[in-house]
Amino acid sequence: MSIYDNTLNADGVLIVGAGLAGLFCALKLAPLPVTVLSPKPLGSGASSAWAQGGVAAALGPNDSPHIHALDTEKAGAGIVDERVAESVAAEAAARIDDLARWGTPFDRDQLGNFLLGREAAHSANRIVKVQGDRAGAAIMAAIIDEVRRTPSIRIVEGITAVDLARADGRVVGVFCRKLGDKYIEPVFIRARATVLAAGGLGGLFAVTTNPSGVRGHAMGMAARAGAVIGDAEFVQFHPTAIATGADPAPLATEALRGEGAILVNELGERFMPAIHPDAELAPRDIVARANFRQIKAGHKVFLDTRQALGERIVDAFPTVTQYCRDAGIDPVTQPIPVTPAAHYHMGGVKVDTRGRTSLAGLWACGEASCTGLHGANRLASNSLLEATVYAARIAEDVGGLEPPQRMLLPFDGIAWDETKGQQFEENLRNLKAVQDLRHVMTDLVGVERDAEGLREALRRILELEETSEKVTRSYLNMTTSATMVAAAALKRTESRGGHFRTDYPFEDPAWLNHTAMTLDEARRIRAEA
Repeated sequence: MSIYDNTLNADGVLIVGAGLAGLFCALKLAPLPVTVLSPKPLGSGASSAWAQGGVAAALGPNDSPHIHALDTEKAGAGIVDERVAESVAAEAAARIDDLARWGTPFDRDQLGNFLLGREAAHSANRIVKVQGDRAGAAIMAAIIDEVRRTPSIRIVEGITAVDLARADGRVVGVFCRKLGDKYIEPVFIRARATVLAAGGLGGLFAVTTNPSGVRGHAMGMAARAGAVIGDAEFVQFHPTAIATGADPAPLATEALRGEGAILVNELGERFMPAIHPDAELAPRDIVARANFRQIKAGHKVFLDTRQALGERIVDAFPTVTQYCRDAGIDPVTQPIPVTPAAHYHMGGVKVDTRGRTSLAGLWACGEASCTGLHGANRLASNSLLEATVYAARIAEDVGGLEPPQRMLLPFDGIAWDETKGQQFEENLRNLKAVQDLRHVMTDLVGVERDAEGLREALRRILELEETSEKVTRSYLNMTTSATMVAAAALKRTESRGGHFRTDYPFEDPAWLNHTAMTLDEARRIRAEA
């Protein structure tokens, strides 16, 4: 098909993804014309809305951006880009001001000062939050209201990007599928600047805290188009997803451990003090592995909030309380069953300090990108901060491409259909090829890995690509991202941060660097597996 058939024009900047990164970028571009693509209604499919902790920002009297950057570098296990950490921490206050100006109801004291919480691996109270554990939802609600009031932003719901379109050596837009139309010709949406902000890949794993649609589509699209992917091996597993059997798994925020909650097994034994001097407040990768090993040894793991919070959990952490009650658990009187779950991808499409990818015409931000900020292990609550900082930088970098325009007309024939949407999601969730891929990733590319398992994973991912019925571009994006993660994990012959090799259990100074890989290299590694 010619790219000029079935074509729509973005009439300005095109943003793929409607989480915090994408919408923040759109607002920062106003009044320049922006088209934002969202497969679901705004807010319902974005990981940002599920973030419980908050936004990390050095706003306290005994804190500074430099100290924040040092904490980021320490958590990142030696490979955080120092310049990126310093600059992102320095911009945090300005981005908090943006969010507050757009209506985010951050927790404040009677004098109007932010009430700052503390999370694991932070040396100071610097988490700007909303009602204890509702930051993501509150931020997204405020941002969405502001977006809907901004006439230069066109929101297109019910459409999924499946391929990047390239011409004359640059990205010129995206090919998309309308909801329910996966077997007809795709729609080409043309743009002079394309921003990829479509999230991470947690849903590639069988147990995840991410929304079900977050399955590596952004990174897969970019990799298939030839983009350089950075640090793909570093997947962060949150140690305390609530173990109810739900998919996705609800999250018991790290802030609970910041308030003194402890981890115990079914015998009531507390095990973290013997593993790390910071006990439950050790970096996430250490806590996740400790929980994983307890479960592997036949134990059950519980987060016990009873002594630290008691009845206070109901008001201080209403989201977690509701998750527990929905599962028949009373967190006031019962410990909460937990398990590690795929939560955040430190890797992604490699970008520079302006958010530019290796492909001309393409920028990336949010969890889809790899900025170098997180290194091998993301510091808690740095993800929302990074999303806003790089969204603002991209807006500044691409600004001026188009003259200001107050209003864009809707695209005809594209809209969210609740019935079709629910059916599509259910069909995708039950698709055997998707289930098989998720179990391969959890079993062989999960919390702990080794060479034999990673080689087996690469072979099985290839087999799924070649043998699954009705392989779509969306599924290829998933298997491509899975291939990138497994290949990079096989290549890095050490353990660092979120990447743990049982056959190479220690850090190696020779690997004190970021990784950068194209799909061609990943395929070569797979061919040798």
